[in-house]
Amino acid sequence: MAYDAEILVVGCGNVLFKDDGFGPATIDEIEKHLDERPLPSNVMTIDAGTSAPHYIFSLPNPLWKKIVIIDIADFGGQPGDVKILSKDDVPQGKYQDPHSVSVADPLEELQEVEIVIIACQPEKVSSPFVEYGLTDKVLEAIPKAIDLVYEEVKI
Repeated sequence: MAYDAEILVVGCGNVLFKDDGFGPATIDEIEKHLDERPLPSNVMTIDAGTSAPHYIFSLPNPLWKKIVIIDIADFGGQPGDVKILSKDDVPQGKYQDPHSVSVADPLEELQEVEIVIIACQPEKVSSPFVEYGLTDKVLEAIPKAIDLVYEEVKI
């Protein structure tokens, strides 16, 4: 699949590790309601799961103007708090492919693309133990994250 859109909205995270599935769950909610709340034609949503670094961020497309990443981050908030972060706020290597030996952070390689991260403070990340489903506070944060996505894509 080619990611041929000016704006990508990318949900990152692993649904097997409790609140780490926030990004994919948010993308799923957006996609469920596209009939009632459509996105502009220049926007593409992607449930990237854990493959974003390898399959998306490291394969840039000259069409891209903006990438909105939806993910969890520990920014010292209360569980379920949602905050907009820049790529400078993200720990070094966060979006590296864990199976590669690359030391380059793929977000740093996207110099011509505006990067916005919509982050949710997790309550519980169960890794390495499989625990499916978001905690209540993180689940309740999805509508706020969706509203921020629509603001970022100018709707």
